[in-house]
Amino acid sequence: MSRLKVTQTKSGIGGKQNHRETLRTLGLKRIGDVVVKEDRPEIRGMVRAVAHLVAVEEVE
Repeated sequence: MSRLKVTQTKSGIGGKQNHRETLRTLGLKRIGDVVVKEDRPEIRGMVRAVAHLVAVEEVE
């Protein structure tokens, strides 16, 4: 199964509360943080919600 490498590129400060919570749920706390998650529909949805704050790459 493929995996997603999610990197926070912008701050959640000043954003909507649910966007900040989504970043925390993904495990991102500060700019430059990187997490690798399984490629599942739930994770894709969270990434799509904060797409303006993160960069996503597919890794194997």
